[in-house]
Amino acid sequence: MNQERKDKYVGIDDDLFGGMTTIGKTIRDARVFGLIPEDETCKGWNLAGINILLDKVNAEWDKYGCLVSHLPGELFERHQRIHGEAVKKARELGWDGDYETHSDT
Repeated sequence: MNQERKDKYVGIDDDLFGGMTTIGKTIRDARVFGLIPEDETCKGWNLAGINILLDKVNAEWDKYGCLVSHLPGELFERHQRIHGEAVKKARELGWDGDYETHSDT
């Protein structure tokens, strides 16, 4: 039973700094593209489900050259709002961005 629990995602709200992880970014991007509702946290999802969502998110980004600046107006605004709110929340929780840029060397 313990192994099964480890294979489940904790949900973006309970993830590191409110989702400042690769999975958290995938979930936020999925919200931007309307692939999941904005209140979907993906809590309890298995890794296969997260990978399927990642594939869908990547297919959407491919349409726009993987650049935020290429998003049409409505998607750009949604992206700015969703990711902006996440950064604000993460900073309130003590995140400063070093985790993403820290080198293991």
